[in-house]
Amino acid sequence: MSLSVDRSAAAAPDNVWEMAQRQLDEVARLIGLSDAIHQFLRVPKRVLEVSVPVKLDNGAFRCYMGYRVQHNMARGPGKGGIRFHPDVTLDEVKALAMWMTWKCALVNIPFGGAKGGVICDPKTMSLQELENLTRRFTTEISIIIGPEKDIPAPDVYTTPQVMAWIMDTFSMQHGYSIPGVVTGKPIAIGGSLGRDKATARGCLYVIDEALRVLGRKAEGTRVAIQGFGNAGYHAAELLSRQGYRIVAVSDSRGGAANSKGLDVAGLIAHKQETGSVAGFAGADRVTNKEVLEYDCDVLIPAALEKVITVENAPRIRAKLIAEAANGPTLPEADEILYDRDIMVLPDILANAGGVTVSYFEWVQDLQETFWEEDAINERLKRKMTRAFHEVYDQAHRFKTDMRRGAYAVAVDRVAEATRLRGVYP
Repeated sequence: MSLSVDRSAAAAPDNVWEMAQRQLDEVARLIGLSDAIHQFLRVPKRVLEVSVPVKLDNGAFRCYMGYRVQHNMARGPGKGGIRFHPDVTLDEVKALAMWMTWKCALVNIPFGGAKGGVICDPKTMSLQELENLTRRFTTEISIIIGPEKDIPAPDVYTTPQVMAWIMDTFSMQHGYSIPGVVTGKPIAIGGSLGRDKATARGCLYVIDEALRVLGRKAEGTRVAIQGFGNAGYHAAELLSRQGYRIVAVSDSRGGAANSKGLDVAGLIAHKQETGSVAGFAGADRVTNKEVLEYDCDVLIPAALEKVITVENAPRIRAKLIAEAANGPTLPEADEILYDRDIMVLPDILANAGGVTVSYFEWVQDLQETFWEEDAINERLKRKMTRAFHEVYDQAHRFKTDMRRGAYAVAVDRVAEATRLRGVYP
């Protein structure tokens, strides 16, 4: 059964920004979005490009380039991570900001979408150089961030420590502590319990719901995970505790697989000791590409964008894909997966646990009242479960896939906020 969306002869997007715009275009046609609002949502509200001069340990200076993009703020302040990576581009940051708009709307939290990035390789920098970079970048973007304007968070190669430096720099500029300027902070300075596992836990909740509607149980369900950073690492841990069988994992240096199941505790210890899951005793060596095609029931791409393509989509053996990464599936691959009756839980749903608990952290900071972790996890479960069923209902209503179902929910909410607020002046 083919998707009910026109995909006629469109070339594959050259970059993630074109991919993000194309996803919006398809859903705009699907839900009958007005042309005016459609065109408004296709472009960012604000793009800030800054130079970031940094003093190195040897006394020299080096200038890096950084970005902060605010895609849409009709529903509230901007929200989105900051990544430090050598491959950061403006188009990538624009796409990620757009996806954050839909993600926040989908789980119905009062944020718009934003994203930031600095073109650098933090693996080659000392801790002091990284702090210098963070504080200078914060200073440069401080004109557009703040707890009522735009709230950054961790992303690729940024950590709670980096968030602490951002919070301190912004606070020093204002003369008092402002913990609500960022989320993903250490607990000691206003961070939230449960934030470190929130993305993985939210992914677990929607996988659980998907298996229920598919008539399957968690016990013994085989899972392959590409990427063993924060999301993949915690997903393996949480899923194994629920009875799922982790059969393959990988990171940037390689992978490990065992069709009978991996010892997740031992695998985590091996990763901490060696820096990679590759070479784990009792497991076969596999590549990142092979993990995507491994014989499993659930596939979790938890690394970077554009890894599921028209080339490998016909060979994927999972019946359920949960996108813990942002933008891992190309639009052409979506059609192949849908035709093969593979359910894809899209990124704006499957990895929305992180931003949801970030919202909880922001609320706690503003109220100066902090919640117990059990209460946070229960609130997260309610949000994710409700979002899954809203997406599932819309997918059935429009006779389309879960991604278009998710976008139908999210885009309609942002469009409604835009219509209600009107245009000023």
